[in-house]
Amino acid sequence: MKEDNNLFSRVKRYSQVTTSVSALASRFAGKKYLNLSLDDKKFAAQITQILGNLKGPLMKVAQLSSTIPDLLPPEYAKKLSELQSNAPPMSWVFVRRRMKAELGENWETHFKKFDQEASYAASLGQVHKAVLKTDENVACKLQYPDMSSAVEADLGQLKFIFKIYSSYNKSIQIKEIYKEISERLKEELDYRLEYRHLKIFRHIHSSNTFVKIPQVYEKISTDRLLVMEYLKGKKLIDYKNAPQKIRNDLAKKLFITWYYPFYKYGIIHGDPHLGNYSVDQKNNINLFDYGCVRIFPPKFVKGVIDLYFALKNKDQKKIKAAYVAWGFNNIDEKLMSSLNKWALFLYDPILHNGVRKIQESDSGIYGAKIAGEVHQELKKYGGVKPPREFVFMDRAAVGLGSIFIHLKAEVNWYKIFHDLIKDFDVKKVTQNQKKALKS
Repeated sequence: MKEDNNLFSRVKRYSQVTTSVSALASRFAGKKYLNLSLDDKKFAAQITQILGNLKGPLMKVAQLSSTIPDLLPPEYAKKLSELQSNAPPMSWVFVRRRMKAELGENWETHFKKFDQEASYAASLGQVHKAVLKTDENVACKLQYPDMSSAVEADLGQLKFIFKIYSSYNKSIQIKEIYKEISERLKEELDYRLEYRHLKIFRHIHSSNTFVKIPQVYEKISTDRLLVMEYLKGKKLIDYKNAPQKIRNDLAKKLFITWYYPFYKYGIIHGDPHLGNYSVDQKNNINLFDYGCVRIFPPKFVKGVIDLYFALKNKDQKKIKAAYVAWGFNNIDEKLMSSLNKWALFLYDPILHNGVRKIQESDSGIYGAKIAGEVHQELKKYGGVKPPREFVFMDRAAVGLGSIFIHLKAEVNWYKIFHDLIKDFDVKKVTQNQKKALKS
């Protein structure tokens, strides 16, 4: 049953969002301009609750914001990060109505058991454990109602918010960022597309036996319901105090799980946060949520590698050429200096051959100090227009870095990286990508 992106639903969504966000904005304004007191911890909790209840793109943007260093004060980043794995679920009444809409009046006949409580709730949908009539354990990812309307309404609001933000913060031109977020969010609404992404990643990781990707039960899946193999595992955060050897092993596997598709196929999983991984009894990595997948031109992958070697060799001419290959325009010495500071931070763990932490400081937020410095420099410079490809690539690097910090991993990142790129060839990546997309 197809849900329409209708005017009534969009208007209703506009009203919900405007009312909630306006109330929050007025309290921020009171603090900033009228010097009114505000309990940041309490207010951060309220924001988290409101955005969690609203669901949809604004919640997704909040998730993104919590992973970007120095974008938010620590108390807000910490609270909003809970939305990644602990969003408020919708009720059983809603679930029954949604399952009926997707599989018909007799939807329960497909299952021997269906858990009423969600095991996981995210921005666009939630997951329920179930058992098929064939005794197979499955995870049912069910999209919230009226999400198409919510996306259109929220993107309109987000565009307005970005416009206001840009009027007083000139460090980054966010037009392309908005376009990228818009496209990826719209893609996430299509569970048939997510099914295709799952097949692509099963093809990519066919030789990496430590990566587990669920099978999909296509016959009982729809545009808004994805029934998948249930992969049992413990949360990554549960390994925070595991023996160092185990944490290091998991970090190596996670690094390969994410970067192997990029360097070999030009494809990334665009949402690497703690909630999208679990670990089975054999310490294999279970990888979830394929709604956000980014496919890059192979030449962009080459640009990423070229920049690495240019930075390593301190070759300014090649550094500039690499930024151009990435899609940055009007590169001069001032801009290059600012970009280099951020790039050197991101590449730092793989520039030095030796065992180390992903970040040598004890800061809980990956790259916060450097990001703040770069942000201020770009503000003085007059701003930069990042290429669309950079948005999720940068976010993913930060997201992974944060996971490695949680694990307190100490490994030779240099060696893992060089093993991945040792036979890199643009033509080979092009061929691999074509095969993967046909899988």
